Amino acid sequence: MNYPFWDTPLGYGELMAGISVLHVFISHFAIGGGLYLVVVETLARRRGDRAMLDYLVGLSKFFVLVTLVLGALSGVGIWFIIGLLNPTATEALIHHFVWAWATEWTFFVVEITAAILYYYGWQHMGGRAHLALGWIYFVAAWMSLFVINGIITFMLTPGGWLATGDVWQGLFNPTFWPSLLFRTGVTLLMAGLYTLLVAARQPAGEFKGRLVRMNALWGLAGLALMAPSFYWYWASLPEKLVKTATRAMRIPMEALVQSYYLAAVLCVALLVVAVFVGRRMRPWAALALMVVGFLYFGSFEMFRESVRKPYVIYGYMYGNGLEVARANDYRRDGLLAHIAYRTGDDAADLFRHACRSCHTIAGYRPLRPAFDGTDEAFVAAIVRAARKLRGNMPPFLGTPQEAEAIARHIYERIDHRHLAEIYGLSGVELGRKVYEVRCGRCHVFGGYRDAGELLIGQERVDYEDLLGEAADYDPSMPAFTGDQREREALIEYLLTLK
Repeated sequence: MNYPFWDTPLGYGELMAGISVLHVFISHFAIGGGLYLVVVETLARRRGDRAMLDYLVGLSKFFVLVTLVLGALSGVGIWFIIGLLNPTATEALIHHFVWAWATEWTFFVVEITAAILYYYGWQHMGGRAHLALGWIYFVAAWMSLFVINGIITFMLTPGGWLATGDVWQGLFNPTFWPSLLFRTGVTLLMAGLYTLLVAARQPAGEFKGRLVRMNALWGLAGLALMAPSFYWYWASLPEKLVKTATRAMRIPMEALVQSYYLAAVLCVALLVVAVFVGRRMRPWAALALMVVGFLYFGSFEMFRESVRKPYVIYGYMYGNGLEVARANDYRRDGLLAHIAYRTGDDAADLFRHACRSCHTIAGYRPLRPAFDGTDEAFVAAIVRAARKLRGNMPPFLGTPQEAEAIARHIYERIDHRHLAEIYGLSGVELGRKVYEVRCGRCHVFGGYRDAGELLIGQERVDYEDLLGEAADYDPSMPAFTGDQREREALIEYLLTLK
């Protein structure tokens, strides 16, 4: 909270994804593609395969342009965007791993220098020296991944660092090695998919056939490494995190399941390409495979990013930049006392620093659908009870008065019409919507915080009593503040449950 808040109409997740996803794809291709170039060149020189060497010359030009130009620009873009979106977390990562970042940047300088000389060297260097440059490039690129992997995995599994603050424990954390193997597999997969697209544009013939088969096998080798390493990665996640994700976090688990299906599709498709397609490979088919590969890796990245909620650095800092260790300070002093740059609108400042990093009013992860048709007292109760909601949100660490200020800020921007008018509902269907809005944020029948045993099979008078005493069941449970029409509709809905 020591930095000005960058408020933009776009959601933070959309901004981050738009830049980082592009960079992640390119950076992994930069590593796997480097290994592909030097291995295939070695084999081609041993066999005296002039056609393969000519193909590699053209491929390396494309490789240098994509990885050094677009990759470098998108990499700088990530630094800009994370510094704007979550400067407190960015500051923490820089301070704790300053020498790791310096090491990574050194490897990056070696990497780009070697890549430029490698392309230049096709016409000006002997084979042995040229291959040496290729290996220097790959080792530097992979070592860059080695360091960054430690910092990325630290954000999800800081391990012993939380207790000791030891940088080595933070870097070589519980998921470091499985993630490194998994991402190494990704580099091979990306290399196979990119080069498969290049091969698909070759003239039909024997050379195209063996090129397509070889590139498909590169992709399969990546998948073969990714499968067991992800199992290891999953087993290395903290038990509490896994239980929370499977119980309450829909987005990361859906992304994980999606990645399984996409991996199966990729595996079958690459096998078919390697065994049956060969010289008949078409660019549109290779492009479709690349899209599936992007979706697969993107699903894993979505899982990794979202499963650590409500933290940006697990166990250390919440997604809104508040430090776990300072929770009592925030509760005692109030959040406003810790906001260094205030605009004069306290309610807006509180909303930005407590909620805006994940939610907008009507755009990305909007709050309007959650609160349209409700009342200010209900909104305030939900703000105070944020930690209990589905989706694993961070606790509200401000004062009750600050929760009311945030509620007022939200309430002034939502639809004040009755739920029946907003959604055109009545009777049991209106009751179902009332349950969804006023109860379903915390209680899902057959799912998260299932209240079925308490609610199903009761009499009307029991439901009347329950709604009248709702706030007495749990300090964080809001009172039922709906009007009589909502109350009657909700009871009608509950009476239908069996």
